[in-house]
Amino acid sequence: MERRCVDQMMDVATLQVLVVVFLATFIRSAFGFGEALFAVPLLALFIPLKVAAPLAVLVSITIAAVVVVQDWRKIHLRSTGWLVGATLFGIPVGLLLLTSSHQQAVRIALAIFIMAFAAYSLLGSKPPELKHDSKAWLLGCGFVAGVFGGAYGMNGPPLVIYGAMRRWSAQHFRATLQGYFLPASVIGMAGYWLAGLWVPAVTHYYLLSLPVLLPAIWLGRVVNHRLHGDTFLRYVYVGLAGIGVVLLAQSVHR
Repeated sequence: MERRCVDQMMDVATLQVLVVVFLATFIRSAFGFGEALFAVPLLALFIPLKVAAPLAVLVSITIAAVVVVQDWRKIHLRSTGWLVGATLFGIPVGLLLLTSSHQQAVRIALAIFIMAFAAYSLLGSKPPELKHDSKAWLLGCGFVAGVFGGAYGMNGPPLVIYGAMRRWSAQHFRATLQGYFLPASVIGMAGYWLAGLWVPAVTHYYLLSLPVLLPAIWLGRVVNHRLHGDTFLRYVYVGLAGIGVVLLAQSVHR
């Protein structure tokens, strides 16, 4: 009887994990970013955090790989290359920040900046427009993305800000960000493997998640291709504001 109850609890937990993975994948596929702060905290409610975080990265790799294969023609390869290169230099700084005594203050400052940028953009004052790629902005956003990724596992906001300033279409936005996230996530997963955190439970839940990944990616792509111009950018700014709010709440309660 006790064994049966345990099995039922495991089945419920697995179902909950699959629902979270489906929703997170849909968000990522539709908008190109934003699933990390959604997926990991919710997954950690049902499975250990040491399993949830690597699982989220494996899912990220899968989404990015599928999108890159689907829409590689829409990737701004030059932008992606500069962003990834700058990120590699930012990651070590982020790892140092992770052990810093100023970590909470930096998180709060980051949350306020993200919310301020989103509010400024949503209230009708569009952010500055970059008509062409700017090496200074690419290096700056890529470096800061690496810092935030190394410290908080959150590369997205600086990349989203750059894409918004470049006025990328929804399709180019989605594809280019996946061109960045694919190598960045592979590097992150290698770090988990070296740290001994890629355990059998991670592989187990990842394999169980595969049947829901492809439908969620497809559905997200359908939604993405129906978004255009200012409508898409408004969703982007709302997503940024949500990330800022969650990050601020996490910082205050720690």
